Amino acid sequence: MSRADAAAAVPQREQWTGQTGFIISAIGSAVGLGNIWRFPGVAYESGGGAFLIPYLVALVTAGIPILFLDYSIGHRFRGSVPTALKRLGGKLGEGLGWFQVGICVFIALYYTAVLAWSSSYFVFSFGRGWGDDTAGFFVGEYLKVDASPFTLDFVGAVLIPLAIMWVVTLVILGFGVVKGVQRANMIFIPLLIVGFLILVIYALTLPGAADGLNAFFTPDFAALGDPNVWIAAYGQVFFSLSVAFGIMITYSTYRRRRSNMTSAGLVVAFANSSFEILAGIGVFAALGFLAFQQGVGIGELEGLTGPILSFVTFPAIVNEMPGGPFFGALFFGALTLAGLTSLISILEVVMAAVRDKFGWSRAQAVYGFGGVLAVISLVLFGTTSGLTALDTIDAWTNQLGIVGSAVAMAVIVLWVRRKGPELAKHLSTVSTFKVGTIWQVFTGILAPIVLAYMLISKVVDFLTNGYEGYPTWYLWVAGWGSLIVILVFAFILPSVRWRHDPSKFEAWPTNEQLGVKGGAR
Repeated sequence: MSRADAAAAVPQREQWTGQTGFIISAIGSAVGLGNIWRFPGVAYESGGGAFLIPYLVALVTAGIPILFLDYSIGHRFRGSVPTALKRLGGKLGEGLGWFQVGICVFIALYYTAVLAWSSSYFVFSFGRGWGDDTAGFFVGEYLKVDASPFTLDFVGAVLIPLAIMWVVTLVILGFGVVKGVQRANMIFIPLLIVGFLILVIYALTLPGAADGLNAFFTPDFAALGDPNVWIAAYGQVFFSLSVAFGIMITYSTYRRRRSNMTSAGLVVAFANSSFEILAGIGVFAALGFLAFQQGVGIGELEGLTGPILSFVTFPAIVNEMPGGPFFGALFFGALTLAGLTSLISILEVVMAAVRDKFGWSRAQAVYGFGGVLAVISLVLFGTTSGLTALDTIDAWTNQLGIVGSAVAMAVIVLWVRRKGPELAKHLSTVSTFKVGTIWQVFTGILAPIVLAYMLISKVVDFLTNGYEGYPTWYLWVAGWGSLIVILVFAFILPSVRWRHDPSKFEAWPTNEQLGVKGGAR
């Protein structure tokens, strides 16, 4: 088949306007809620300043190599996740692709709820609407959490902003890659960085801030002998870079032929890590102030990670500080922007996949299928049991689904299909920073071993100890059930007929240019 025939066989893919558009959008995906509410607490609990050592080791040996793997697959095989992985690995690869899309579907359903909370709290900040009892307000008055793990009692205060966040996100996606996704990131990311820098500088001027920074950075080198600290480092790097569940594969398909992939990847990886450290400084400076006001040590404070840090501890800080409403607006505004740019990337994975498979237009995918997802999200997370559902599905999709996806991708791509040399040559051909044997060792051996250990440990933990004291039946429905649903669709969808033949495409660059025998399937 000629190049002209191949190009005509499938719809033209949209493209970023250039390197900057791609890098900013990729940073927007990587910088999300976990950078602000997870990294500072994980670092503090895992050796403080000493945690930076395993963190950097994990970044170099697993985070960046798997990021490059995603880039190489997306750019070389030029399709959505199921499309690219089918071209690489046949039905087995396509099944893995749909598994990653399924993960994105479940994450999008609950991630939007967190954005609804943070946007509400942005408004609450101006009048300290949460009152003096921040924990009671968040759980009781705002979310109205029910003792039952599943209800259909809707909460208007959550339902309305949740619907608004879905509308905003779908409208942005509807405008396309450049006019929607890229333009939103080009606006939101600078706003996020400027706003968060102001927040950090302000937090550093508060009394007790130095104590908070000492708690955050003081190294506990004894912690380096604990395997769990190293696992925590790999987990943090892995989750925060948005790798192994389709985002970076999808984003890299919108690059032009001669695109510097690895250098862009290094910029994205280190920008993400820099923001995490900046978030740690700002969060612990503020926590130092709260500890100072209460006359306790940092370690005596509750809620140093996750939703409790954001929606209980930080409102308590805002109540105590001068200029609290301004500080609160900056924090929850930053949280909303960080989450929104990540949500856009998560849903773009889904929209690209269904468009490739069924030949839908962007409008059909975004407003049709996206509208269905919005309704499901409203039903599950706009109710008095929304927090329980969010907590459970998040734990299973992130700690089991994404990690399992990464292990499977390394095995299928590098061990079963033996595409390591071809992908390494592809990256080196189009990029200034070359990759070779070391990259293949990190991606194909070291990272899968560490991640497989994480996966097995967490499976045993969930089966043995349950999760957060929730009923066993509920964990099987919401937790294990989520993964079972994803697996079923990953098994069924490869048998569904494609609207456009996914084998008809022109890989960039050609096999002759790479000096590799044979062609992509």
